[in-house]
Amino acid sequence: MPQGKIKKLVSDKGFGFIEGDRDDMFFHHSEVQGVSIEQLTEGQLVDYEIGEGRKGPCAVQVRPSE
Repeated sequence: MPQGKIKKLVSDKGFGFIEGDRDDMFFHHSEVQGVSIEQLTEGQLVDYEIGEGRKGPCAVQVRPSE
């Protein structure tokens, strides 16, 4: 499971970007698990899976790293 750092959050619009090993990955608030998007912070480590969105690869099943 990839791990990355939240690079940018736009919580009022319900999305953000994760800086990972490959490229920056978009994620939608509906993919955040265990917490709400408002509880995430820029720079926080998260675990995620790579899925396929309308515009290409994106992060799915995003959750804070333990």
